Amino acid sequence: MPKIADIEVTPNPNARKFILKEPLTWGIAHSFDSAQEAEADSLARALFAIEGVTNVFYVDHWLTVTQDGSAEWTSLLKQLAVPIREAPAAEERSESLGAANSALLDPERYSVEELEKLVAISELLDERVRPFLQGDGGDIFIVGLEGNQLQVHYQGACGSCPSSLSGTLAGIEGLVHQIDPMLEVVPV
Repeated sequence: MPKIADIEVTPNPNARKFILKEPLTWGIAHSFDSAQEAEADSLARALFAIEGVTNVFYVDHWLTVTQDGSAEWTSLLKQLAVPIREAPAAEERSESLGAANSALLDPERYSVEELEKLVAISELLDERVRPFLQGDGGDIFIVGLEGNQLQVHYQGACGSCPSSLSGTLAGIEGLVHQIDPMLEVVPV
């Protein structure tokens, strides 16, 4: 049962980041944009049962909850703390779930050149972007590459944050242009 070490404000006024003393996963991110998506995840399902919750994102020692703006944070934080504290800590099955995330690099889906480009972009995001997004309670992952469009998806607090679709996206596109100046970064 994870204990809450701290609760942080994020750049998104409708999101809060919970820092936990025990991990919920080992490197496997879980992101849910609706109660329907969260049906198979007991923690996310319990959080979506709280009125106003619109997004749940968690990985390792932190969890971000986004609300629709209708709730007062003081009251909502107390409600959210209950299922977070009752959630089981990370299980070894998290490692096996990581294999599912490697489907993006399927050699049957992309050419060797495209795979090299995706690996380079992923490494660049890991080094220069993800630490900052995760520090603010969010993340980004690559959805795919179609022609000159690199499709990315924001998670957690970044999913509905106004700056993710403007400044952050422009910064990411600038970095991606170091690898391929013809790529356009498109949020999905």
